[in-house]
Amino acid sequence: MAILPIIIAPDVRLKAICKPVDAVDDAVRTLMDDMLETMYASHGIGLAAAQVGSDKRVVVIDMSKPEEPADPLYMANPEIIWVSDDDAAREEGCLSLPEQYSEVVRPTAIRVRYLDRDNEIREFEAEDYMAVCIQHELDHLDGVLFVDHISALRRNMILRKLTKIKKLEAEAVAV
Repeated sequence: MAILPIIIAPDVRLKAICKPVDAVDDAVRTLMDDMLETMYASHGIGLAAAQVGSDKRVVVIDMSKPEEPADPLYMANPEIIWVSDDDAAREEGCLSLPEQYSEVVRPTAIRVRYLDRDNEIREFEAEDYMAVCIQHELDHLDGVLFVDHISALRRNMILRKLTKIKKLEAEAVAV
């Protein structure tokens, strides 16, 4: 397994729409494993392939607490097939928008269908924070960031801040 570099916004690669995988084969499983290692190393709970520069519709999630055993969820070609009528606002952050947070309104429950790590079709309902995490990661597969769900003013403030940080980091490396 390898730790992959995470793309930081703003970056056009984060706005690309990912392509379905034909099947979960060894190459996709390797991508999933590398993504999971990358996510753990970054102390995240979810990661989409787009965030590491892959155009595959692949997501990994693990919401277990540090003191609990790992409980990863591997999803290829995930799709939300039902959403609840109830919405709630929850604070979200993202490994591609480090140290930036904002409240996002999303459905409180969903039903998702996907291919698992063994290429088997799975379905389950998720509620509350798990539902938020899945929706957030699936958005990445369609080139949508959590800041696309908030006001333009707040979004632009966050993206300008990240642009400035990236510029300062690039200048520091050049020196």
